[in-house]
Amino acid sequence: MITVAVPNKGRLHEPALNLLERAGIRVEEPIGRRLKAETSDPEVEVMFVRAADIPRLVEEGAAELGITGHDLVVESGAEVEELLDLRFGRARMVLAVPEESDVERPEDLEGCTVATEFPNIAHRYFEEEVGVEVEVVEVTGATEVMPRIGVADAIVDLSSTGTTLRVNRLRVVDEILRTSARLVAHPDAVEDETVQRIRLSLEGVLNAEGKKLIMMNVPRDRLDEFRELLPGVTGPTVSELLSREDMVELYAVVDEEEVSNVILEAKRLGAEGILVLPIERMIP
Repeated sequence: MITVAVPNKGRLHEPALNLLERAGIRVEEPIGRRLKAETSDPEVEVMFVRAADIPRLVEEGAAELGITGHDLVVESGAEVEELLDLRFGRARMVLAVPEESDVERPEDLEGCTVATEFPNIAHRYFEEEVGVEVEVVEVTGATEVMPRIGVADAIVDLSSTGTTLRVNRLRVVDEILRTSARLVAHPDAVEDETVQRIRLSLEGVLNAEGKKLIMMNVPRDRLDEFRELLPGVTGPTVSELLSREDMVELYAVVDEEEVSNVILEAKRLGAEGILVLPIERMIP
């Protein structure tokens, strides 16, 4: 049995469960206050814990796999393997100061106080990258208000859209790292067959996002033009039509936003019987 640690709440919770379900790993019972739940995959169970605890729990072997933020992996210093960027929960970790501050560079914060929920990252950043001494104050929420109430001169915090920074009249001085949700694994579990199957299933779902399969019958003598129109992953696939010698069947993977343009041009080139189909998974 492989245990996958998933955030029990917060911005990564619902996207993580949704991605697992699309990969064939659906939680089969109400979550409620349960620590663990069975899934539609008899070889996989889900454990619900705080996102910040997941790197350590995976490192210690309480779960073979986990879904958590890259920022939390870095902050924890846990020895886990990042198997896959899951492409949600994207954000920047930034150093920010009040708009009216005289600080223009990170070096200008020598001797100042910095509030953050990520003290380990902040310490390493100022010591190793900036080379100045600051006082790091750990907070557990509402980091962005700390300069306004006199607790800190600057903050290190995550920013997804920048709206919260603007509302609190903060400006970015530097970007420290970029983060997103990751599939992490205990080093000894990486080669496990079930772990590899889960990774491949999740990767297939991610690869299929924003893609459509388009199929059509096209004139044989215009294949070169259709190859330019439909490059696909490795080029369009061509099949013979038993009923017509002058036409062949062609299909390829197309970016969703390009489907309308492709159909319009395909019709101009003489395509018939065009079908557009969803793709659940795509494994290169």
